Amino acid sequence: MRVIGTAGHVDHGKSTLIEALTGTRPDRLKEEKAREMTIELGFGWLTLPNGEEVGIVDVPGHRDFIENMLSGIGGIDAALLVIAADEGIMPQTKEHLAILDLLQIPAGLIVLTKTDLASDPSWLDLVEADIRYAVSGTVLSDAPILRVSAKNKTGLEILISYLQSLLQEKPARPDLSRPRLPIDRIFTISGFGTVVTGTLRDGHLSIGDEVEILPSGMQGRVRGLQTHKKKEESAMPGSRTAVNITGVDMEQIRRGDVLAHPGQYQAVRRIDARFKALKDIHKPLVHGDEVKFFVGASETVATLRLLGSEEINAGEEGWVQLELRDPIVALRGDRYILRRPSPGETLGGGAVIDHQPKGRHKRFDANVIKSLESLAQGSAADVLFEAALALHIAPIKEIIGKSRLEAAAAESALRELLKSGQLVVLEDSGKPDALAAAISHWNTLQTNIESLVDAQHKQYPLRRGISREELKSKLKLAPKVFNAALSYLVTRHFLLDERGAVSKPGHEIRFDGQYQARVQALRRRFESNPYATPSIKECQAEAGEEVVNALIELGELMPVSQEVIFRKTDYDEMVARIEAAIKKQGQVTLAEVRDMLNTTRKYVQALLEHLDAIGVTMRDGDARKLRK
Repeated sequence: MRVIGTAGHVDHGKSTLIEALTGTRPDRLKEEKAREMTIELGFGWLTLPNGEEVGIVDVPGHRDFIENMLSGIGGIDAALLVIAADEGIMPQTKEHLAILDLLQIPAGLIVLTKTDLASDPSWLDLVEADIRYAVSGTVLSDAPILRVSAKNKTGLEILISYLQSLLQEKPARPDLSRPRLPIDRIFTISGFGTVVTGTLRDGHLSIGDEVEILPSGMQGRVRGLQTHKKKEESAMPGSRTAVNITGVDMEQIRRGDVLAHPGQYQAVRRIDARFKALKDIHKPLVHGDEVKFFVGASETVATLRLLGSEEINAGEEGWVQLELRDPIVALRGDRYILRRPSPGETLGGGAVIDHQPKGRHKRFDANVIKSLESLAQGSAADVLFEAALALHIAPIKEIIGKSRLEAAAAESALRELLKSGQLVVLEDSGKPDALAAAISHWNTLQTNIESLVDAQHKQYPLRRGISREELKSKLKLAPKVFNAALSYLVTRHFLLDERGAVSKPGHEIRFDGQYQARVQALRRRFESNPYATPSIKECQAEAGEEVVNALIELGELMPVSQEVIFRKTDYDEMVARIEAAIKKQGQVTLAEVRDMLNTTRKYVQALLEHLDAIGVTMRDGDARKLRK
C-alpha cells in the first residue's frame, strides 16, 4: 500500500481533486467546510486499475496552516503538486515545492487543475512554461504536467494512469522489523477506546503486538488495525494505518508522538544534521537562532548551533547541531524542515546525520566536521547493510567481501546490524560461511514460506502439511538456502518439520462435516471383519483418497501392500500373535497364520511379505522365522 500527498496553494482545488478521484471529501472539521479550506490533514482512498490501494493525504495550503502540512507530507511515496490553471504559480505553491524538494519526496506529478476556467490552450501553455521554470532543479524537474478539471471530470483517467505507472516504478517500503508510526491524529471510538493514525514506517504491526508511545514510554497493546478503512490482521510499511490501542488514554498522547515496539527506539533531545537553506530566506541563519524543527509528524522548538561557520546564507549548506526543547524520535537519514517561529518562514531542511551524538560539539573542531562528513557518506553498518540488500541471502563472508570493509570495521558493523535486528543470520553466526540476509529480504521470504504452508493447509486440510520437496520447488531456492531458512523457522517454532512434511504449529487433521460420515462408515467396515478388510481402492472409492491418506497419516490405518490395508490396532495385534507363535514353535507357515487369524491367503501373504520387508521375519522355505 502506498501513500501520496497533495501540495499547493490555498484554493487551488486539492480537496476537490481528491473528492473527484476517491469519492471522499477529505475536509473533516466544521471549520474547514465553513471556510472551504483544509486546516487539518484529510484523507482519501483510491483503488488503481491494477488493484493497488493508495491512500491520499490532503494537506493544508494556506500559509497560516503550513505547519500542519509538514506533519502530513513527510511519509509519502509520491506527491501531487496541484496548481490552478487560472492563477498559476502562487506563494504557497513555491513554499510547498521547496518543502517537497527539501524532504526529497521520491516521485511526483504536477496537476494543472481548474482547466475549465482557463480553456484557452495558449494560456495553459504559458502557465505550463512558468511551472516548468519553477520546478527546474527540484525533485519535480522531470515530473509530467497533467491538465485536469475535477468539475468536468476531464483528465482524471490519464492522471490515474500516470499515478499507477509512477508507483509501479518505485520499490515498496522495506520491512525492517522495527515499526514506527509517527502519530498525526488521535481520537476515541465508543466501545473501542483510543485510536491513533499515521503512515507506518520501517516495519509491520500486528494485532496483539505490545507497543509503546514515545517519548513518554507508556505501553499498551494493539487491539485492532485498519488500513484504508479496512480491518487488517497486520499493517505493512508505507500504509496509512489506524491503530486501536488498549492501555493508553487519548489524553496521554499528542500529535508527533511515535508508536513503536517496546525498546526499539529512544527519544532524543539533540541531533546532528546537514542543513540546506532556501534561496529566498529573508536573512541568514546564525548561531543561537531559535527555530521550529519538524520531523515525521513532530514539531518542537530547537536552538541552532552552527558547526564550522558563523552563519548560513540563503542557498548555502552547512553542518548544524540542534538542541531540542522536547524529546522526539528521529533516525539517521530522516528528512527534516526548519522554520522561523516569527514571522513564520520556511528556512530550509536536510537530513539527520547522527540522531545520538555523544555530546555538544566544539563548533570549529575539524575532527567533528570530518566525522560528520564520513557519517553522511554512510557508516560501516550502513555499507554492510547495503551489501546484504544487494546479495539477498548469502554467506557472511561474501557480504563482507562485497562491502569492501576492513576486518575490524566489518566485525563491528556486523555486531551492530545483528543487535539492531537489521541482519538475520540463519545459521551459527560464528561461521564465516553462515547464511545471512537483510531483514527486509528475510521478512519477504518468511512471509512467502508461511503463505505456501497456509495455502496447503487450506487446500488440503486432511494432509499433515506440504512436503519439503514441494515447498522447495515452489520457492525456487538453492538447497542450502532452503534448508537454512526452514531450520531457522522450525527452531523458532514458526513451523514444524516432521516426517518430511512442513506444517504450521497447531494444525491438526480433523474430519469435519461430510468427512466425518465417510470416516465412520469406513471404520464400521474394518470393525466388522478386521482380518479381511476392504482393499485400498475400495476404501478410496468409499471415503475418498484424501480421507484414506489422512487416516494413514494419523496412524489409524496401516497399509502392508498396494492392495491390503488394516487398522493399526489390528495390525499390531496380528504381528504380536505371529511373533508369539514363532517363539513358541520356532517357525510358522502361511497356512498356520491363515488358520490362526481365520482369514484368507491374500491377506496373510501380504502381511508376511511386509514383515519380511521391514525385517521382523525372514523366509525359510515355506516357513517364517524371526530375524535375529
